[in-house]
Amino acid sequence: MAVHPQDSAETETRLRRFVLATFLFGAVGTGAELVLIDHLEDVWQCVPLALLAVAWQRIERGRLSTRILQGAMLALVAGGLTGIWLHYDGNVEFELEMSPSLAGPNLIREALAGATPVLAPAALVQIGLLGLAYAYRHPFLARPRPGETTR
Repeated sequence: MAVHPQDSAETETRLRRFVLATFLFGAVGTGAELVLIDHLEDVWQCVPLALLAVAWQRIERGRLSTRILQGAMLALVAGGLTGIWLHYDGNVEFELEMSPSLAGPNLIREALAGATPVLAPAALVQIGLLGLAYAYRHPFLARPRPGETTR
């Protein structure tokens, strides 16, 4: 059975819309949760919200906006990975204050199960990867043909 280019383009459009809807659901939900838990105490805690806001503003606006979206998504992935480290490091510090003799696997286990959820920032990594999947080979990024204009 032959696949027609039109069918392929339609499938790509549907998949891109699904990825966008999933991205938006995750971004709005995560952003709302960060606000509800008052994750705004210092500049570092505001970074995820700022990146989510940039992403929201950059969707479906043109070539430059799509490039900015890609940059924001890379920053969101990096920020999520940094957040995992910051949560873990904070938990280690807290556990060592409570039990200075903790070390090795016991310290790691206690830090991973600590008060600050170590893997929560992984949601930002997932959202960033969804945003990158959405922008991957986006039609806005296609090179214009001679005489064509881009948005």
